[in-house]
Order: sequence, then C-alpha cells, then structure tokens
Amino acid sequence: MITIMGATGTTAGALLRRLIELNVPCRAVSRTPDRLRAAMSGETQVEVVGADAADPRALRTAFEGSSQLYLAMANSPHQVALEINAIDAAAACGVRHVVKLSSPAVEPDSTVAISRGHWRVEAHLAATGMVPTLLRPYGFMQNLLLNAPAVAEGVLIGAMRDVPCNYIDVRDIADVAAETLLRPGLGGAAYTLTGPQAFSHPELARLLTERTGRSVRYIDLPPDEFHGHLVRTAHMPDWLASHVVEIQQLAIARPESPDDTVETVLGRPARTLDAFLHEHLAMFAPVV
Repeated sequence: MITIMGATGTTAGALLRRLIELNVPCRAVSRTPDRLRAAMSGETQVEVVGADAADPRALRTAFEGSSQLYLAMANSPHQVALEINAIDAAAACGVRHVVKLSSPAVEPDSTVAISRGHWRVEAHLAATGMVPTLLRPYGFMQNLLLNAPAVAEGVLIGAMRDVPCNYIDVRDIADVAAETLLRPGLGGAAYTLTGPQAFSHPELARLLTERTGRSVRYIDLPPDEFHGHLVRTAHMPDWLASHVVEIQQLAIARPESPDDTVETVLGRPARTLDAFLHEHLAMFAPVV
C-alpha cells in the first residue's frame, strides 16, 4: 500500500491525482479527512484516513499495512518534529520505502533555516534502515501565483537582483514521485528537480509583460526591505518571510541552473514556465 501523508498539500495532492490517473490503490492521510473524502467522492481506489502528524498513535494507525510512504509536510517552525514523528511511525509499522520531499540545499550549516531542518530529517530517516528517496525541487511554479495581485498592478517585487532562479511545476514533482514509488529501481536516490529553464526576476517580468499584454516591471529591494514588504503587504508570518528572503539570497550566492532529471526519469521534457503562465493567465488579470 502506498500512503500519502498530508494529502491536501501542494505536491501530495498532485501525487494523489496522478495515482488516481494511473488507477493505483493508495491511502490518503489528512487532518481534514471529511473534506478530503468529499473531494475524493467516487474514487474507489483511494482510502482516506484522518490523522494529525503531532499524534504518533494516530500516525501508526494511519500507516498500518503500508509498504511505502510519501512524506511532504508544509513548511513551518514545527516541520522537523512533525516529519520525524511520521518517520518513526512509518518505521514502527514496517514501511520499507519513504519518498521525502526535501530541499535542493540540504546542509547542516545552510544559510536557509528550513534547509537545515531538512538535513536533520534526512539524517533521521537514514538511521531507520528504511529506503530513503529524496526529492529536491527548486521553486514551485504554482507559488508564483502568490504574486498575481502585484502583477495585476504592473509590478513584481523581490530581492534577487538579476540572478537566475529555477522553477518547477508541482505536477512534474508528483509525476517523478509516482515513478519512484512504482518503479523499484528508482528508489534510494536523491533527485534534484527543476524546470527546463532558469529565469531571473527581470526576465520573468518581461515574460509576464509578453503574456499578459500589460507592462510588468521588476522592483528589486534590499533584503530587509523585502522582508518588511512580505510581512506588511503579503501578511506573511515573520518566519515565512525570512525563509523567502533566505532562499532568494542563496540564489545570489549560488546562481541556479536547470538540469534534466525530470526528463531522464519521465522520458519527456519538464513543463515550461511559459506554458504554466499561459494556463493561468486569468489569475494575473486586474480586478475590475
């Protein structure tokens, strides 16, 4: 049995939809099982189970009989503890293979706090004896939609100067995750995942200008001013605003470039940012 932890999350939800497309039986674990059951109405191959990652006993019940686990918890100050809870429960239930959504910069001394957390979780997973498969995606294309209100006003704001940034469609992450779960030969490795092209913020602003037909300009702020903007205007909690600033500053220190892992694993090119923006153009339109 394949169990998906946090099945209403961004990548876990995309993986669940992919396994449904492939008609693969699976178990979906959520803190809001009734809402998920309503969404999964008619999908007979999906077993929905309610469990909170903060409750080890509930996790063991949810994982019972599972052979594989997809683990992707939302970024939060509690992420390390919650993922370790899930890993320990999986090990206690006899899960053999864990596919973990991680970070591209996993180091004990990373300048990105969440990346340091992923390093701790990966080290814990490695010590369990379960087979670890690590997915290391860069920025989600879907997260660009958070910029839609500002883009509709003609601006894109960041603190990345003109350095390139990797983006990947979460559906490609889900497709790679499905392959690692369904093809035993792919398990036990780490996969860095990007789209086919890296874009700087000025390039992204030009692409948005071309696709929307309206002028979009990039405004580059000093890191502390960008942090304040995210807290005041985007209403981000301080820890999340700090995370966004950290990853943008890391891209300056270590300029990003795309790789071909998605195409190698899937046998097709990764989805492009241009295609993603075309698909979601309506979200960037001004409110009238």
